[in-house]
Amino acid sequence: MLCEMCGKDVEGLNRVEIEGSVLSLCAECSRFGKIVVPAPVPPSERRAPSLPAGTIDARLGQRTQRMTERDLFRELPEMELAEDWSKRVRLAREKLAWSPEDLAKKLNEKKSVVLKIEAGSFRPPDGQIRKIEQMLKIRLRASPSDAT
Repeated sequence: MLCEMCGKDVEGLNRVEIEGSVLSLCAECSRFGKIVVPAPVPPSERRAPSLPAGTIDARLGQRTQRMTERDLFRELPEMELAEDWSKRVRLAREKLAWSPEDLAKKLNEKKSVVLKIEAGSFRPPDGQIRKIEQMLKIRLRASPSDAT
């Protein structure tokens, strides 16, 4: 066994507390701290406490639920970009009296990107769509059933 302080390979190690840390040290290094004697654990406490059968089944069920991989696309309703999303962005920006430069600064994008979004020639990624929705307080996505 190796001493955690000097690294010597010795037969027996002592549990020693040095400045709040408990280390396994050889006899020579043990003089730098206070030897800690582990409290004996009664045999009755060594075994795991018995639980009712229903509790064990419930915990196993919770564990399997936690461990299964979630498919977010199934859980969330399918959302598509509305047909007039570019017009909504432009109207909301104008309603707030922001220039394309102002919106671009707030979105941390270039003015040209904002102009392309408003023209409908560039479809922003989903993260940026959420950002635009929050910034302008509008909805750009709708479920397919709402479109009909």
